[in-house]
Amino acid sequence: MARAIILMADSLGVGAAPDAEQFGDLGANTLAHLLAAYKEDKGEALPLPNLTKLGLVDACEAAGKEACEVAERSAPKAAWGYAKELSSGKDTPSGHWEMAGVPVLFDWGYFPNTQPCFPEEFVTELCKRAEIPGILGNCYGSGTVILEQLGEEHVKTGMPICYTSVDSVFQIAAHEQSFGLDKLYQVCEIARALLDDMNIGRVIARPFIGTSSADFMRTGNRRDYSVLPPAPTLLDKLAQDGGEVISIGKISDIYAHQGITQKHKAPGLMNLLEKTSEIIDSAPDHSLIFTNLVDFDEKFGHRRNAVGYAEALKQFDDYLPTILNKMQKEDLLIITADHGCDPTAPGTDHTREYVPVLAYTPGIDNIALGERQSFADIGQTLAQWFNLSTLDYGDSFADDLIKA
Repeated sequence: MARAIILMADSLGVGAAPDAEQFGDLGANTLAHLLAAYKEDKGEALPLPNLTKLGLVDACEAAGKEACEVAERSAPKAAWGYAKELSSGKDTPSGHWEMAGVPVLFDWGYFPNTQPCFPEEFVTELCKRAEIPGILGNCYGSGTVILEQLGEEHVKTGMPICYTSVDSVFQIAAHEQSFGLDKLYQVCEIARALLDDMNIGRVIARPFIGTSSADFMRTGNRRDYSVLPPAPTLLDKLAQDGGEVISIGKISDIYAHQGITQKHKAPGLMNLLEKTSEIIDSAPDHSLIFTNLVDFDEKFGHRRNAVGYAEALKQFDDYLPTILNKMQKEDLLIITADHGCDPTAPGTDHTREYVPVLAYTPGIDNIALGERQSFADIGQTLAQWFNLSTLDYGDSFADDLIKA
């Protein structure tokens, strides 16, 4: 029986989607622009031999109609293409759920870009139930900047830092020692319950450590509190069929722990890749290993660090042979993304982009999958790969892989 591995390269967009202008993202291209920034900074092109061989550069050039310069170029030995998003947003849950066969065809609730931006009644009730003296922030903000601005006041007052963005999200930052990790999680759970009626997609716990604004830094104890997907996903179907759905990183949080049979946390890019490699050794037949590589988005995309993003992508590329060499004959590897986060774009938010669709199984040759009309094509392909019932959305390209 078959196994599958999904490596979600969080935010690795490959060119502005057809509706990017509606989102203020015309001209966005995460991959092409980080490659250009790296060359300008280092004086040489970034080597990505393994991702190039899986078709990443070809997919980006086809999607973004923009040259991508890497240090060495070879013809793909994989199936490669690019997908546009049906869902109404450019947020993490929408991208992940659609990829698993459930696009978000409704509008999320959002907070206005004002200060204060949260409803007074909500803040009052949150403080009352959580027994906190108040909140700081109450605004749109960048997660790192807001720690510099308000971290010391938070430690002094005991008031958590609450902020949002253009995504449907309510984020709470608090110091692990002075405020307490368990207390932070408790406040997030209360906020999650209060925000359900506003249709806010996620509440995120953003714990940090440090002694002052000069050294405050986030920890790996982030936790996402998501609403449930509106319908059963590929993950549910596989779990109900007796398969294993193994979450690595924040995948379980994004799907509100639904359809997950095993959960593994790992801080940082290399730890996530190493945990994935470790699980490949022991995962049984009829299992899906699903890893979110969050650093690309969190540490580099949102922080508009194009060169750092490129260097992290090189780390990913360097590690890929370890995973590829462990794959069995009927294993399928898919590398994709959930949205873009162009580090050269204005602001600090996600960008509405095509995402790469790279599929590799041992013995495959060069297969151009072209433009996919939905991220759900990935879920439909995996449903066929696992001999599950057909999903409501998506067109499978599994036959192309099987013929190869």
